[in-house]
Order: sequence, then structure tokens, then C-alpha cells
Amino acid sequence: MKIRTQLTILFTIITATILVIFASIIYISAKQNREKEFFSLLKKEAITKANLYFNAKVEVKVLQDIYRSNREILNEVEVAIYDTGFNLLYHDAVDIDIVKETHEMITNIYQNKEMAFFQDDWQVIGLRYEFQNEVYILTAAAFDQYGHNKLNNLQKNIIIVFIVSILFIGIAGLFFSKKAFYPVKEMIEKVKRISATNLDLRLAPKGSKDELSELANTFNAMLERLENSFDSQKHFVSNISHELRTPLAAIITELELAVNNNRSVEAYKSALRKTLSDAKKLVRLSNNLLDLAKASYDSSEISFKQTRIDEALLDAMQQVQQANPNFKIDIHFENDFENDHQISVKGNEYLLKVAFANLFENGCKFSADKSCMVSISSPQPDTGNLKSATHDPAYITLKFIDKGIGIAQSDLKNIFTPFYRGENKKYTDGNGIGLALTQKIILLHRGTISVSSKQDEGTTFHIQLPHA
Repeated sequence: MKIRTQLTILFTIITATILVIFASIIYISAKQNREKEFFSLLKKEAITKANLYFNAKVEVKVLQDIYRSNREILNEVEVAIYDTGFNLLYHDAVDIDIVKETHEMITNIYQNKEMAFFQDDWQVIGLRYEFQNEVYILTAAAFDQYGHNKLNNLQKNIIIVFIVSILFIGIAGLFFSKKAFYPVKEMIEKVKRISATNLDLRLAPKGSKDELSELANTFNAMLERLENSFDSQKHFVSNISHELRTPLAAIITELELAVNNNRSVEAYKSALRKTLSDAKKLVRLSNNLLDLAKASYDSSEISFKQTRIDEALLDAMQQVQQANPNFKIDIHFENDFENDHQISVKGNEYLLKVAFANLFENGCKFSADKSCMVSISSPQPDTGNLKSATHDPAYITLKFIDKGIGIAQSDLKNIFTPFYRGENKKYTDGNGIGLALTQKIILLHRGTISVSSKQDEGTTFHIQLPHA
């Protein structure tokens, strides 16, 4: 069921409930008022007839004839007069007695002075009446035909108005819900036309600041992210294809030359060494791609635990030096760490090692002496002058410093872009994934990374990671 239909039904049910409650209150009030007014009328009729009987000394037969004559035309009030001994002094029509008074009833009326009750559909009132210091009991009964007719007409009118109102409200609800959801229908039609081939299409938000405009803006922002993601994916696949094609083509060429031509043992060894080098490039590229994919996961899917930064740095240093024995790496502690908290972060140890290894290898590759240094600090705030603190004490700070060839200013803004290689690519091999992977890992750990560099003087990578 569509939301438009659901809202219409819900609105109709709510309105119908309100109408039923309102109509019930009106009907019950009218019913109670009719009963109250008719009981008052019965009391007046009883007193009037008692006055005629006692004060005016009107004969009983005359009063009974008046009652019988009126009863043929109107719903005349039937009045009876008793003394306290339950002796009937007067009755309008004993043969058609409606009340059927009993000794117990007369006693209750005498004790309570006045009683009002129903005898089937007839209303009855009993009251005490005093004349010449004597107490008498009056009863009066009648059926309010006129009042019941009015109530029945009111009930019919309420039902008719209720049915007509519900039909009108239902039709109006459908119309206005259709009008209200028309922009949503337009959005749906436009969204249906959006596919992977035309992600540049956007919804046209209304000028107002209502929820539909907010939805359109949010959806457009999502499309913007998707378009960027698709473009990045296309760019990524294109670069991967290029990076894979180059070493694979070199391997195939070397092997074809080795197979098709008779060579010396040294020539074959040279071909195998080149092939092995290209194969290692492929392995390194594959590993980097796997690490890049892992660093791109949702942080909730990666296990984090308390990790000591110094231990991760030492492991990364050993890993880099094992693969490159000529690399020289130095780890320098700027201040003493009094507990594990000051030197620990909540992170994934494997990914942190990958990031640190990339920075070590990057610094050593582009340095003439193949050296790189990392300094570790966790500054404490100056309680006397908090503004003088240069770093947030909730973070641990790392600086990866090399004295290499540096990075051109034109390349600095792109060094964290996957597969981007600047002017330095002529100095050493690489695939442009390392720094992009490092940035993703640092951001995954809610840290920051920045770079400062001067050509022919060296490069420094600044990293801040929050404490565990």
C-alpha cells in the first residue's frame, strides 16, 4: 500500500474517531437534558394537579375526564396522590396505572422527599406534598414521545452527517495527499532515469526549505559522492591496468627472448634477474592493493586494540631493513614516556606497520645516504599558558624526516592521490600507492597527516594519532 493511501486512511480514521466522539457527546448531552427537562415537567404537573385537587377542590371526575380527554391527543401526565398510610386519595386512571405504586415505593419517596426513576420507557417522579400540615405523596408518570422523536431525529441526522463527512474527508484526503506527494512522484520518475551511465543527473530541489527540498539536496549529495566514487574507480582500474601491464609485458618480453634465442648462461641469469625483479614489483603492487582495500573498509569491520607506537615502529623498521639492508633508519624519542598510555593508540597493528614502513621506505629511497629518522613525542600542556601548547596532549606526534631530494611544490597537493607520481619518479621505481595507502590508514585511526618539503633539502611527514 502506498504511503499516500496509508495517510489518507489514517487521516480518515482519526477524523472519523473525532466525529464519533463529538457526535456521542452531543447525543448523550441531548439525552440527559431531555430526561432532566421532562422530570422537571413531571414535577410541575404533579404539583399543579395536587393544587387543583386540594386547593381548588376540583372534583375527581372532572380531573379524570380532563386526563382521559388529553390522553387521546397528548402523552398526558398520569398523577396519583397517596397519604402516608399508603391510602390512594386520587388517581388519574387506576385501570391503566403505569407506575404500580407499592408501599415500599411510597415509603422511599417519603424518606427521600423526592425520587426520579424509569418505569420501562416511562419516566416517573415521586415527591412529598404538604397541605394544611398534612404530608401527602405524589407520583407522576408519562412517556416523552416528543422528546424521543427529537432524539431519534438527532440520531438520524448525526449518522447522515457522519457518513457524508467521512466520504468528503476521504475524497479530500486523496486529493490533497496526491497533491502533496506529487513532488515525490516527480523525484521517483527522475531517479528511475539515473543509472551508472548518467550519474551527472540531479534532482531539482524546490526553492523552499521543506523536507522534500532537504531530501532532494541529500540525494544530490549522495549522487555527487557516487559519481566521484565511480570516477575514482574508473581511474583506479585504469591505473591498475597500466601498472600491471608494464611488469607483465616486461616479463613476457624477457621470457620470449630467452626462449627464442640461444644465449649464454650469464645472459639467461640476467633475464631471470630482470624477470624476478618484475615479479617482485607485481607482488609488491598486489600487496599494496590488498592493504589499500583493507584500509578502505568501514572502521567497524577492522579490529582495533591498544597498540604501542614504539613497537609498531620497530617492527616496521626491521621489515624495511630486512628487504633493504642498505637503508638506515633511526627512531628518536623527544621526551620520556611515563606509562603505556602516553605511547599507545587504539589501532590495528598490521595497518600501522604498513603505514610506517611506507614512510620509512619512501624517506630512504629518495635520500642520497638512504637514511630516514622518526621522532616521537607526546607533549604535556603548559597549565600556566595553555595557548602556548603547539600540540594537543591527547595525541601522540610522529615526524618522519629525511634529507633527500625533496618534493616539488607543484606535486605536494597530489602526493596522497592514488597512483600519482611526481617529478621524483625518475629517481626510483614505485607505483604511487604507498602514500595514498598511508593517508587512508592514518585517517582510519582518526589521525592527521601532513607534509612539508623543500627540494634538495628533504621532506618531513607530520602525523598525529589519538591516544588509546
